[in-house]
Amino acid sequence: MLNFTDFDILTFDCYGTLIDWETGIFSVLRPVLKAHGKRMSDGELLALYGELEAKGEEGAFHCYRDVLQSVVRGFGEHLGFVPSDAEARALPESLKNWLPFPDTVRSLQKLKTQFQLGVISNVDDDLFAATAKRLQDPFDHVITAQQAQCYKPGMKIFNLALERIGIPSERILHCAQSVYHDVVPARLLGIASVWVNRPSPRQGIGAVRPAYGQPDLEVPNLETLANLALA
Repeated sequence: MLNFTDFDILTFDCYGTLIDWETGIFSVLRPVLKAHGKRMSDGELLALYGELEAKGEEGAFHCYRDVLQSVVRGFGEHLGFVPSDAEARALPESLKNWLPFPDTVRSLQKLKTQFQLGVISNVDDDLFAATAKRLQDPFDHVITAQQAQCYKPGMKIFNLALERIGIPSERILHCAQSVYHDVVPARLLGIASVWVNRPSPRQGIGAVRPAYGQPDLEVPNLETLANLALA
């Protein structure tokens, strides 16, 4: 069990951990597939999303809006249809409407009473600005892929976070839903991690690539994390 008094700041992944991104993803991709006469199970859709998003984030840096549009076009290539430009834009345009999980805001408010809070997110600054309002903006530090010109699990974004936060890595606890994006690189940098293993049709993985990494703690939601941290 972690000793939470060892930490000064809790950093979070955003989409999938604080924000219900699977519902957001389904809200766009299900209608697109239906419009083109295609069907996939929820688990299959999330698996393909995870691969296409990771592929879109590789190589030269592209803004997250472009990555999300490439995901929609990738579904078309995989399933044999050509999405319209409007359908491709629908995914990034929907992000501002993605909602926090029911336990997110109150849990962050509780944690804020004892810790600094930060976000390390694979997103553009303007897209996160809309999300921050939904989260009631409790963060002392916000580090985005756009700022780092690097997507997790790349080290550049985590190194930027360490530089900005300015405290030793052993005093930071990183909390995230994705083992691939967050738990693995955090361990490589000596940062303790909490795996927020939220329910998903693709249990234990969600809309990301599979990966193996050993978190320091696993919780099913943010409420459990807050209760443990403030016990």
